[in-house]
Amino acid sequence: MCSIQVVLGDITQLSVDAIVNAANSQLAGGGGVDGAIHQAAGYEQLHYACSLLGGCPTGQVKTTEGFDLPAKYIFHAVGPIWCGGMHHEEQLLASCYRNVMILAKDHGVLSIAFPAISCGVYAFPVNKAVAIAVREVMNAVAEDSAIERVIFCCFDEAMVKSYETVLARSG
Repeated sequence: MCSIQVVLGDITQLSVDAIVNAANSQLAGGGGVDGAIHQAAGYEQLHYACSLLGGCPTGQVKTTEGFDLPAKYIFHAVGPIWCGGMHHEEQLLASCYRNVMILAKDHGVLSIAFPAISCGVYAFPVNKAVAIAVREVMNAVAEDSAIERVIFCCFDEAMVKSYETVLARSG
């Protein structure tokens, strides 16, 4: 049985098998959670590992080791920039979560932590993003019971409440 938790905190400090990075398509270590992960993992080594991956298209995910993080892996998910919902943003965000869960299975990950992908500078509406995140993760967990723990790691109390509300409705 998988435990799904919502926490307020720093994703780089979580003791999980993998953390998800809300990455840009160049995998270049920008601001927000991406910059924090690069700093905590060891900027030079993570930047170099990412440079070998040749970027990543929106909706897709690539993997590096966790370097100096407690996590063994970093799954770099490139979420869509919100452009009014007319450019397949919802499908692309759902694809991020599905692809992360596929990689988690492929890597034998038992515990994973997600940030709110695309909800920062990419301006994805929080209510839509959280609903997509919860739906896709719950669907993946229902299909494959190997993952024991999923954490939605939030940067503020409002985001925590958004996840808690959607999870309560999802039963």
